[in-house]
Amino acid sequence: MQTPLIPEMPKPQYVMSQEGFRLATYTWGDEDAPVVLAVHGFASSAQDNWVNTGWVSRLVNAGFRVLAVDQRGHGQSEKPHDAEDYTMPSLVADVEAILDVYMVDPVLYLGYSLGARVGWHVAAELSNRVERAVLGGIPDGRPLGRLDLDQARAYIADGTPVTDPATQNYVRLAERVEGNDLRALVALAQGMRFGDENPDMGDAPQQPTLVAAGTDDSIFEDARYLASLLTDGSFVEIPKRHHFNAPGARQFKDAGLDFLRRAIDD
Repeated sequence: MQTPLIPEMPKPQYVMSQEGFRLATYTWGDEDAPVVLAVHGFASSAQDNWVNTGWVSRLVNAGFRVLAVDQRGHGQSEKPHDAEDYTMPSLVADVEAILDVYMVDPVLYLGYSLGARVGWHVAAELSNRVERAVLGGIPDGRPLGRLDLDQARAYIADGTPVTDPATQNYVRLAERVEGNDLRALVALAQGMRFGDENPDMGDAPQQPTLVAAGTDDSIFEDARYLASLLTDGSFVEIPKRHHFNAPGARQFKDAGLDFLRRAIDD
């Protein structure tokens, strides 16, 4: 029986983070099938990034089990307002906690934007738990570094218009998804700035990794550069797509599915 193009959202199953935050997770597909762990981008959710775009349907119909998560600050997960709760190590630890609870490793990793950046570190630091990875729209340097925090805070406080174009895009993205908490998302953007002024990417993943980016995305060249750092990496262009509409592109799904299927064929 084929899974519909946009399947129903199951009730979330909650996993506790190290700090005690509830992380909403969702599963589709045969429990014995190879698992794809799907991690969404900033201001999105498992439903927005992977269900509504047709990814879950295609993955399940291709013989995979999908395990998706709402990252902290998003979807049905808890949304703390303290920037210290949104460091990259904490987001990586959330993924590790989910793998521990579900006991499904090694998994295939599918991430977009912030979820791709988290995936880069997960694949490198938990290399024995990730068999291969698809990283779409992955940012170099400091994640969300282009967002003007002062303008975003003023908008939240009293509706002061946002004039910075990049920040306008982020605010529009955040307000597009029902249930988003702007204060939590601004705290996340600030949390990504803790640490060195010019953070590097750390060690590159060693397992097979596919990097994809829209040709109209401002981070297109950054993503291509990151792909060049991989020892077993490849790069796919998503024609005529920008950062916010690339996840639903047929070319992205075709390339990602073909890449993930090799884990079954090998």
